[in-house]
Amino acid sequence: MRATIRRLGLLALCAGVLALALAACGSSNSTSSNTSSGNTGSGSTSSSSGSTSASTSSSSSSSGGTFKVGLVTDIGGLNDHGFNHLSYEGLLQAESQLGVKGTVLQSTSGADYTPNLTRLAAAGNNLVIAVGFLMATPLQQVALKYPNVHFAIIDNPGGTPPDTAKNIEGIDFAEQQAGYPAGYLAGLYLKAHNYTTASTVGGQSIPPVDFYIAGFQAGVKAADPSAKLLNAYSQDFVDESKCKELALNQINAGSKVVFQVAGGCGLGVISAGVSTHTQVIGVDADQSYLAPSLVLTSAEKMVNTGVFTAIKDLQHGQFSANLQEDITNGGVGIGKIGPAGAAYASQINNIIAQMKSGAIKPPTTLLVK
Repeated sequence: MRATIRRLGLLALCAGVLALALAACGSSNSTSSNTSSGNTGSGSTSSSSGSTSASTSSSSSSSGGTFKVGLVTDIGGLNDHGFNHLSYEGLLQAESQLGVKGTVLQSTSGADYTPNLTRLAAAGNNLVIAVGFLMATPLQQVALKYPNVHFAIIDNPGGTPPDTAKNIEGIDFAEQQAGYPAGYLAGLYLKAHNYTTASTVGGQSIPPVDFYIAGFQAGVKAADPSAKLLNAYSQDFVDESKCKELALNQINAGSKVVFQVAGGCGLGVISAGVSTHTQVIGVDADQSYLAPSLVLTSAEKMVNTGVFTAIKDLQHGQFSANLQEDITNGGVGIGKIGPAGAAYASQINNIIAQMKSGAIKPPTTLLVK
């Protein structure tokens, strides 16, 4: 099942890139359901069609005596080819290797966060995972109502406001450490070709997005101090047309490398790169397959590993305020370096080694807002 979903996702997205019509591929508004039971064929379903179907899926996961895990996606949905899909991959791995039984509920808007989290908590799941910083406040409210259920949230530290409930664990990533080597590579590329500008398109100005951008901007400047930086926010993580428009504006203003930090919306940045033959940088997952000659690299965070680790730890009775994922434990890094950056691979490896040793500590504050 996992392979089938992945193949369908990749085929659909690659076709969208080639056609320069990516807008439909990252949408979370599909009314179809997908089985999230790995190879067992008997697990719960994931649905993006609203509250009624969400209630049905959570109830199907509550039967039996196995360890149960519920996962609530952010609005990007499982087809974002990054953040949410990686979370789902982590759950599938736990189903396959740990024997857990999983339920996935997709959120189509922020209004879905609280009811989705509540349904999974009420359904008897041992662990309920909120995928994304934007669920922090709803998660705190639900966790206080269900003190005997364990919760985890991706991209927000547990034990800090608003997630202060003792039954919340944060799965936190050092995004700046992924953004920095990607930015350094972009700076080397600019300098070698006498280009002047690199840019970023973020979804919203929230910590996990801005940490990526801050690291990227610092990396560009470290490699090419004369480089000009541009930054913009789409205020959206789904609508690819918004991110494509921002990227095209930046490219028209001279940007020769555009880093997308906007989930499914950011796929529009890759589309803009294809239509203008401009280098782009992917986010969260290795997105080189979308445009092999134009994806300079991807700034990665191993959300799948974080999800799997949280599940495995709780199965063994381990639960803490935070799981810290960074460059030293493989929690963040960069993906495949494209042909335009291949000549600089050894330099990037050296930068990563310096980060691991602590000699380079990328900032979390933006140089250009």
